[in-house]
Amino acid sequence: MKLTQLNYVAAISEHGSLRAAARHLRVAQPAFSRSIAELERELGAPLFERRAKGMVATTLGQAFVRRAAAILNDVRRAQEEFEQLRGNAVGSVTIGLSIAAHLRLLPKSLQSFRNRYPKIRLHIIEGFYPTLAQGLQDGNVDFYIGPDPGLKLPSAVRKEVLFSGERAVLCRVKHPLAGATSLKELRHAEWITTSITPKAENEIGDLFKRYRLPEPTLALQSQSALTLLTCLMSSDLLAMAPAQWKDSPIANRLLTTIAVKEQLSAPPIIVVTRADVPLAPAAGFLLDLMKRIVGHLE
Repeated sequence: MKLTQLNYVAAISEHGSLRAAARHLRVAQPAFSRSIAELERELGAPLFERRAKGMVATTLGQAFVRRAAAILNDVRRAQEEFEQLRGNAVGSVTIGLSIAAHLRLLPKSLQSFRNRYPKIRLHIIEGFYPTLAQGLQDGNVDFYIGPDPGLKLPSAVRKEVLFSGERAVLCRVKHPLAGATSLKELRHAEWITTSITPKAENEIGDLFKRYRLPEPTLALQSQSALTLLTCLMSSDLLAMAPAQWKDSPIANRLLTTIAVKEQLSAPPIIVVTRADVPLAPAAGFLLDLMKRIVGHLE
């Protein structure tokens, strides 16, 4: 088994056909086909089903593609880490941030990171752990900062609590319920959920249940701050969102907080990284910046 073969397998999975994958990698198709055939003989099983419109990974092939992608990511990360340790600040850093992490940590860390690593390409994914879990395990995502999903995390990753979570009820300015003082007054409202956990209905449903209120009506599920902002400002929907929204210069002119008397507990904000591979210098520097910001704000 060769590294080039793993690269070929990943390319077929991405491009959907042997011809397209060979063209993308600029490899002659006959040589490409022979290499895949040799790999399948070595493994003793087909990795792809040949169909009229292309190639589709078999069940075994899907597992092999995931493993190949993880290995290729580790090789790429190793090369970038080596260059960064030599003083050549090249490569990329990919991180996943929840809304709370975006609002609290990114504004005060971005410029310092850019000053230190101006040639590093930073890829920021807005989302929550359930949507980023596979990327963290495969090495596509360097680290995640956001609410603890309340799940048992796989042994391939480790988590660390950064700060306690806090939520607030948000609505548009001049919302008819803006003056409410309790969740009971909001029991007939329709809500947006932010999909922290795989079961979106549990996120605010458990809170309503704790105060012996009817199950809230979930009208919309969002994993995007832009979606949340747009839907709140253009409708009578409510959201139980990170309290950091209150201090956001983007949102505080368009949204307002409903000051309910109940305590709106929220999962702690955690950082998740690979357990078996240390962060490369650039990614480690960015995470350290964000940790220092947490320390200053607490």
